[in-house]
Amino acid sequence: MHMGRRKILIVDDHPILRKGLAMVIDSEPDLKVVGEAQEVQGALEKIESLAPDLVIVDLALPGVDGIELIKTMKLKYRDLPALVVSMHDETLFAERALRAGARGYIMKQEAVDKVLVAIRKVLDGEIFVSDRITTKMLETLISGDTKGASTPLDLLSNRELTVFRLIGQGFKTSQIAEELHLSVKTIESYRSHIKEKLRLSTGNDLMKYAIQWAQSGN
Repeated sequence: MHMGRRKILIVDDHPILRKGLAMVIDSEPDLKVVGEAQEVQGALEKIESLAPDLVIVDLALPGVDGIELIKTMKLKYRDLPALVVSMHDETLFAERALRAGARGYIMKQEAVDKVLVAIRKVLDGEIFVSDRITTKMLETLISGDTKGASTPLDLLSNRELTVFRLIGQGFKTSQIAEELHLSVKTIESYRSHIKEKLRLSTGNDLMKYAIQWAQSGN
C-alpha cells in the first residue's frame, strides 16, 4: 500500500500537533504516518499491530511519560528506533532520552525541514541531536564529569522528574500514585527525595517551584 515509504508512528497527547506533524511527513515521497497514539499503552498496541520503522515520541505524555515508553521499546523492540520531538528543554532531557534508548532528540520549535532531516538520519541508523547538545555531551566526555549537573533538576532521576512534572501540572499525591501505578507511600518518598535534592524546605515550596517550571514551557 505504501511501497517504498518508511512507516512512522507518532506518539503525542496533543491532537493538533500530531495532525500537523503527520501532514508534513505524509507530504514526503519516502515517508508515511501509519498511526497515532496519545499515551504509552496505546503506543505499544500500535507498535504491535502496525510494525512501524520509526516511532516519534513526545516526552510529556499522560501518566507514564515518553522516557518510560522509550525504555520499554528498547526492551521489547530492540531494533525499533525512537526519535523524541518535544517542547521540553533539550539541555535537560536530550541526554536522558538518549540514555533511555532514543536515537535522536529535536525540539518542536525547530523548522520543519530540520525535523525531516532528523527523521531520515534516525531511519538511516544515525543519531541526531542539535549542535548545542553534541557540544555539551563532548564536554562532559572530555572532562570525565559524567555526573555533573548544570541545573538543579539534572540531579533528579527520570522517575523523580516525572513526579515533579505531575506536581507542576497540579496532580495531588494520590492522583500521581494512580497515574504511575505506584503506592501513595512511594510517591511521598519521591517527593521527599525531590525536596532534598532541590534544597526545598516544605511541600508548598516544592509545589510552587514545580508549577513555575511547568508554566515556563518545560
